[in-house]
Amino acid sequence: MTHDVGTTLPSPGKAITPEGREWPLWEVFIRSKQGLEHKHCGSLHATDAQQALQMARDVYTRRQEGVSIWVVPSTAITASQPEDKAELFEPASDKIYRHPTFYEIPDEVGHM
Repeated sequence: MTHDVGTTLPSPGKAITPEGREWPLWEVFIRSKQGLEHKHCGSLHATDAQQALQMARDVYTRRQEGVSIWVVPSTAITASQPEDKAELFEPASDKIYRHPTFYEIPDEVGHM
């Protein structure tokens, strides 16, 4: 493949369409056979949700360890900033009743 002088080459790990557009980035979450929740396992570029789901299955569940896959456009995720840590998390430290250290949890309750 040749590129004209002055053409910007795509960054490693980015998928580019023939028209030169970058494919959207998708975040992949897998629920394992033993788990109750989906866990983030990586990211991939795909043209749409269906392709992202198929690619996630191929890349992240090769050993049949998953029972459910979620793919979410990275643009749909809103994250907190490290500098907001005190504002978001420290107020909960004065509400000790929210922590289960004061309660006896019966064995039959299970995953708590």
